[in-house]
Amino acid sequence: MKKVLVTYRDIPGGHILEDLGSRFHLVRNPSPGYMERPRLIEAVKDVHGLVPLLSEPIDAELMDAARSLEIVASYAVGYNNIDIAAATERGILVTNTPGVVTDATADLAWALIMAVARDIVVVDRYVRSGNWTEWRPEAFIASDITGTTLGVVGMGRIGQAVARRAKAFDMEVVYYDEHRLDNSDEESLGVRFVPFAELLTTADFVTVHVPLTPGTFHLVNESTLDLMKPTAYLINTSRGQVIDERALVHALQQRTIAGAGLDVYENEPKLEPGLAALDNVVLVPHLGANSRKTREAMARMTVANITLALEGDIPRNLVNPEALPHRRVA
Repeated sequence: MKKVLVTYRDIPGGHILEDLGSRFHLVRNPSPGYMERPRLIEAVKDVHGLVPLLSEPIDAELMDAARSLEIVASYAVGYNNIDIAAATERGILVTNTPGVVTDATADLAWALIMAVARDIVVVDRYVRSGNWTEWRPEAFIASDITGTTLGVVGMGRIGQAVARRAKAFDMEVVYYDEHRLDNSDEESLGVRFVPFAELLTTADFVTVHVPLTPGTFHLVNESTLDLMKPTAYLINTSRGQVIDERALVHALQQRTIAGAGLDVYENEPKLEPGLAALDNVVLVPHLGANSRKTREAMARMTVANITLALEGDIPRNLVNPEALPHRRVA
């Protein structure tokens, strides 16, 4: 019977992952949290299917230790933690869980927009501290959302979901993407394509939804931040390395932009020094897909990917189809 290892014990939707036990020898990390690297290297030696999380490096060293490994089924949309080239070279299939995180991530982007524009975290602390002793009309004047301009960087599934939600706020939506939408799609979404620099100079809220690639690494940096309005806000629910966090901290400290809302970080879980001390940024710990419905859908997709691969079929969410001609079958 083929063996499947789930590296994180308390993975949400774990009861769905248990379905793998009806077809395969299912092994789960017995300890809370992540497996320590030496334990993981030892554990994969006779594993055919591996279910890791985004924070775990799945590199050539680990693949060489896992001589029977046929598939790495990432419980995530992103797969920057996996050495795709090394997997392809070894005939190991890699899958992810795209699509199912769209609405939850778009909702969180909007939660960050509203929280940072209305100073929700700051005023929550103010009320809890006991400093609120009287109503004052001049206290905590917030930024408007309705009727402003939203700039969407990356108009994939999540970017489009964010844009659709902007209609409720009567916002003008401009977007930039390497691949422009068809005219009909732009019309139905109510969005307008502009160059990246123009988006930065015109948008009141800039929300980032691009994958991490060599071309998007530090896409938002000192020079691009300088293009933004001093009244504008930056939102990131994509990948932390898309933003030069040091440059962002400086911009927030100098108030060259009004604020930011972040779900992801350049060196997470570590923050750039000075970021946590700022009152014009809302920080959440990589929660984009953290809804019950989404996590369960991710688990079902992971089960399907593993099952199809280990039974000799082609998984639906295959990241590296180049591996198929010489796929590993134990």
